[in-house]
Amino acid sequence: MLKQYKQLSMFIRRTIENNDEVGIRPSKTYQSFVTATGDHRELSCIEKNVRNYFPTEVHNVFELDDAKEFGKYLLRMKEKNKNFFYEIELEVDHSIKIAFWTDARSMVACEYFGDVISFDTTYNTNMYNLIFGSFVGVNYHGHSTLLRCALMTNEDIQSFKWLFKCWLCCIEEKAPKGILIDQCASMQRVIETYMPVTIHK
Repeated sequence: MLKQYKQLSMFIRRTIENNDEVGIRPSKTYQSFVTATGDHRELSCIEKNVRNYFPTEVHNVFELDDAKEFGKYLLRMKEKNKNFFYEIELEVDHSIKIAFWTDARSMVACEYFGDVISFDTTYNTNMYNLIFGSFVGVNYHGHSTLLRCALMTNEDIQSFKWLFKCWLCCIEEKAPKGILIDQCASMQRVIETYMPVTIHK
């Protein structure tokens, strides 16, 4: 498969931008490759390979561009308001590995409603397969209020260590009195280590 992709790449570099702009279907793109080489046997691949190759390559390009734009957005927010807090780590290919952020309003809300929080993660159903984590408190009216946000690639101990360190860093080592989590053993161990006085359920 890798050999097939390498053979396709020289054609794709010439045509992918134009094809993407005008919406040429993979079947037509494959036919253009056949025409360029003179015979489909010269390609050593089938149309299905072209269909599978395009979404992967385009998605990877968009993912890296979006990760770069997300980093710029966080930086702009920090420049606008010094109370905006964020940390981000990227993979070797510059895609998002893990990110944590909170705005000025959430920082204030955390002072009032951060004694007992809930931390929940969503299943990674978005187009980048990133897990979204939310730190939520409850205000005086009994309404949920968002305190912190996170994106991560894995729900492992290292990711949770990184997140809870960020939590402590942005509120000057003040841990919540109580935290509600799901039945994730990794998260429980990290809370016991980094927030030893916090009661978790």
